[in-house]
Amino acid sequence: MLRLRQIAVVAPDLAPQQAAFNELLGTTPCYHDPGVGKYGLENALWALGGTFLEALAPTRPGTTAGRYLDRRGGPTGYMIILDTDDIAAVRLRMTMLGRRIVEDLTVDHHGQQATALHLHPRDTGGCLLSIDRHGPNPALLGSYAWAGPDWQRACRHDLAITGAELAADNPADLVSRWSAVLARPWEQHGDHYRFRLDHGHIDVGPIRDDRGEGLSAIRVAGLKAPAHACGIDLLPEDG
Repeated sequence: MLRLRQIAVVAPDLAPQQAAFNELLGTTPCYHDPGVGKYGLENALWALGGTFLEALAPTRPGTTAGRYLDRRGGPTGYMIILDTDDIAAVRLRMTMLGRRIVEDLTVDHHGQQATALHLHPRDTGGCLLSIDRHGPNPALLGSYAWAGPDWQRACRHDLAITGAELAADNPADLVSRWSAVLARPWEQHGDHYRFRLDHGHIDVGPIRDDRGEGLSAIRVAGLKAPAHACGIDLLPEDG
């Protein structure tokens, strides 16, 4: 099992981004995770069905996120988090492929155990990628340690993240790298490629602005009209 579970964006300041997403999504954050403080960050997390949108901002100089903001020239898409039911198989595949795991983290939050494998962005390209396992039963959408103990109270059940779009200098090269990492085949649709997951999809296409390679858009089922916030497009699901 491999599904799209969370998209993170990053900006210099959290408050204006939080206000923008509150208005756009019609709900308030379900959680502010103190655990991101170890990376010099603060966050807000919105629950959309069983998926999550996260806004991040640096709280001190010299963070990885801050350097990424500088490279991208302002607020931008930052990270994709996928869910699996077999983290050991993912870890073994990364070893066999020679892909570097920059963080192998296991925690117990609110009685829910989670393991996260953060991959080196130079090995994947596109954006930061984390492949996680959440217990006790990964098949249940209710199992998600990063969202706190009661994320359902602020959940928009009529919205859900169903896709992510990566813009690349060389889409064919990027799709080849991600295909190996995810162990999923790709389909070509015009000038872009698509991976289908057990929930959701990831598209890879050409760069259409002057910001370079990165996470450029999110697909949201239930969204009525396109929107733009924190340097990323939020688009209705395209089927």
